[in-house]
Amino acid sequence: MAATVSLSSTFDTHPHHPHHHAHFKPHHAPYFNTLPPKPKHPLPLQLKSGCYRLVLPLFSSSDSPSSTSSFFQDPLRTGRFLTNEELEKLRILENFRYSHEFEFGSMWVRVMRAEEIDITANLLAESFAESLLLPIAYVKLLAYLVKQYLIEKRALMPHTATLVGFYKGVDGGEEEEQLAGTVEVSFNKRGANASPPTPTPPKNSPYICNMTVREPLRRRGIGWNLLKASEELISQMSLMRDVYLHCRMIDVAPFNMYTKAGYKIVKTDSILILLALQRRKHLMCKKLPVLDNPSEIYLSGPDEALHE
Repeated sequence: MAATVSLSSTFDTHPHHPHHHAHFKPHHAPYFNTLPPKPKHPLPLQLKSGCYRLVLPLFSSSDSPSSTSSFFQDPLRTGRFLTNEELEKLRILENFRYSHEFEFGSMWVRVMRAEEIDITANLLAESFAESLLLPIAYVKLLAYLVKQYLIEKRALMPHTATLVGFYKGVDGGEEEEQLAGTVEVSFNKRGANASPPTPTPPKNSPYICNMTVREPLRRRGIGWNLLKASEELISQMSLMRDVYLHCRMIDVAPFNMYTKAGYKIVKTDSILILLALQRRKHLMCKKLPVLDNPSEIYLSGPDEALHE
């Protein structure tokens, strides 16, 4: 599934989220959210093609946080204090589940776990390489860069989250579940990318990006349900009702899906963006309804939404 790529990651010498330094006894230790350590010699790598822009620092293997299956069990290498509100938001992310039954299978969506970073990075790398028309030999490099990006974004929870969707089909017999797609959601400016694509969305509004579906599983409604899962999570995590996303003008099928879901064009790139070798994009917005029950956000079935 085509999607506007929005990967941007740089190290700021003046962080937007100040660290609190305090002395405390181990048995009175507060909760922390792990932040990736700053490399001694960051090497930003920029790759531009079409509407894609990757700005990612390269880590040494010793700098990567170790993987765990729980948000609250990450090693306390470098951290920040979490407010009670942030802790509550983390619990919402940890407990979030979305599911849908198809005629010939089922899928469920939840927040990506630490041990799923590698497979998610590989899926995104394959999708980016396909959209960028890059040789297959570049997939491994892209996967490495995307992995660093995912590690950084995961450290910004609960202000952003990467969702993963798993699909299990039944076609003449049982099939094993498999990673079917992924999508990224930021809930406010603290989770937003430093350099979002143009036209620029409001940084403090929820934003959906980096959606992709594994190629053999496209046209089954998985993209539609990733979008619905994102909206349902936003309804639980944010009081802001306006949700934004980008869609390239050449991506007709995704545009039709977003329109079907209620998104409207807010602004379109100037034709001058072509001089920067970028594809023109629409910035689209949808106002989510205020619901007592978040599950009410589910709209008409994916079979009516172009089977993305």
